Amino acid sequence: MSNYEETTIDDGDSFQRVKERFKDRTKKVKETKEKTKLILSKQAVKIAKQAEEHERFINKVTHLCGVLSFGAFCFVLGARPQDIPYVYCFFFVTFVPLRWIYYRFKKWHYYLLDFCYYANTIFLVMLLLYPRNEKLFMVCFSFAEGPLAWALIVWRCSLVFSSVDKIVSVLIHLLPGIVFFTIRWWDPATFEAMHPDEASFRASWPYVENKSYLWTWLFVVPLVAYTLWQVAYFLIVNVLRRQRLLRDPEVMTSYRELSKKAQKANNIWWRLSGLLGDQNRMLMYILFQAAFTVATMALTVPIFLSYEMHVFFQILKVSASIWNGGSFLLEVMPRQVILKEKKKLEMEPIPMHLNQNAVGEDNSSEKHNLEDSPTEANNLTETYDSDQLCSTNTL
Repeated sequence: MSNYEETTIDDGDSFQRVKERFKDRTKKVKETKEKTKLILSKQAVKIAKQAEEHERFINKVTHLCGVLSFGAFCFVLGARPQDIPYVYCFFFVTFVPLRWIYYRFKKWHYYLLDFCYYANTIFLVMLLLYPRNEKLFMVCFSFAEGPLAWALIVWRCSLVFSSVDKIVSVLIHLLPGIVFFTIRWWDPATFEAMHPDEASFRASWPYVENKSYLWTWLFVVPLVAYTLWQVAYFLIVNVLRRQRLLRDPEVMTSYRELSKKAQKANNIWWRLSGLLGDQNRMLMYILFQAAFTVATMALTVPIFLSYEMHVFFQILKVSASIWNGGSFLLEVMPRQVILKEKKKLEMEPIPMHLNQNAVGEDNSSEKHNLEDSPTEANNLTETYDSDQLCSTNTL
């Protein structure tokens, strides 16, 4: 064999050894990356499980505190109805600032410009500074048993004891009506005013005989106060803060949320709001809200005059909130659980694949597993989507 041939063979062997060496290094690097991914995946699963357990514990504590607080409130309502206004004031000054902090973080803080917070601020001023002002009482009564009370039913507020946000939303609309119900009919401090001279029947505070006076302070004046709020809201949100809202579409307002949901569902409200064109949907939203306010304020007049009707209305509001809460627990929460399970199933093939690489299975079995697992996950995903669609249709 010539030297040239020997040199050629040696070069071929060297090239093959270098190639195998690079191949071994590539394989080791790949195995190292896969082991690292496996470790990180296990840590992520562990953290997710801990977060889920923590969330469950918080929900149980919230549910416990919510049920106990509701029971305590019912006890105070029966034992000392005259203290209910102070319970409401304590709730408002405690939870509304906390809600502002939470909503500011979520970019929902413009919700606190809604009419319910405007009305609740007036309630707080009346109860703390002018508790025996009859005219202001009637204006607050119209707000509480008008737009705020009917919002519980129309917007389906849900009394869910495991959710602080939902509890606060319900109480913001429900508590004022109960407060003014107790002041009007049950407060011992007004019993003397409930028995006017030369009258054997039980009246109420304030004692009103003139129907025009009643309509003035239960309908006309509250409507003027509502109009002032609507003008101020429009100037703040659509004029002063317009550029801020345009720059950040994640900042939520009531109009943005409602229009987004209506557009997605393509329901009758979305179609009605577009009667004057897309550029005038905000105007239509204001007109719908004004019509809702006028109708609900007009209903406060017969409620104000009838104790039986007022009691029935309180039961209706509480029942609607509890019913909506039950619907949320039985229909909405299962869908949320399904979505979480879908995410887990989508993550499962990755750790399985990594685990197979870590123990050194051959490439053919890896390919087989990678082809089969996504198919099963897709079948389960389709099943969950069908269940979710059925659940959505039942709401």
